[in-house]
Amino acid sequence: MEVASTSAKEHQYVVQFNGPRSGQWTVVVWNKIGPDGKLDGWFGNACKEFSIDQGQTRYLAFEENSQGGWTASPGPNIPVDSNGGYSSTWGEFDFGSSINSGWSGFDVSAIAPQYARQQVQGMKICDSITGTCSIITSNASFVQNAYIYANRNIGGIGGNLPPGPVKLVVYLDFDQETSTV
Repeated sequence: MEVASTSAKEHQYVVQFNGPRSGQWTVVVWNKIGPDGKLDGWFGNACKEFSIDQGQTRYLAFEENSQGGWTASPGPNIPVDSNGGYSSTWGEFDFGSSINSGWSGFDVSAIAPQYARQQVQGMKICDSITGTCSIITSNASFVQNAYIYANRNIGGIGGNLPPGPVKLVVYLDFDQETSTV
């Protein structure tokens, strides 16, 4: 659910989205498991969609044991692949996982756009508590602790966080060369 910046600290699992370097982008958020109980949340089954402008910040709070992702793209629409799956750069999350003894995780992934042979948008996600970051710049020209198609079968990339609060900060349209972040 979306929360105000003033109440974000009251929630255990919070993601702060920072708007793009220019223009307006669309963000969609999905649960890993879609409404039909299948592993298809990213096939047009967004549970939250919003626009975010340059310089704008939005906050979402998540429940414990939530798994899913988000993607963002300039303009009003999110690109999809030939199967209808969201195919711009993803941010993925697992908050307070019951099967992983309460651990949480996150990463940036360019697997979907690279597989679909579409543009990779830059994104940086950092946990503000530990300082752990996952980064991909535009067109995957710089990748740090993040997934690209070539390493899609490797586990454990991104942030692996012990049980407790998680406060993620997301920079959409991230470009290391021009960002002051």
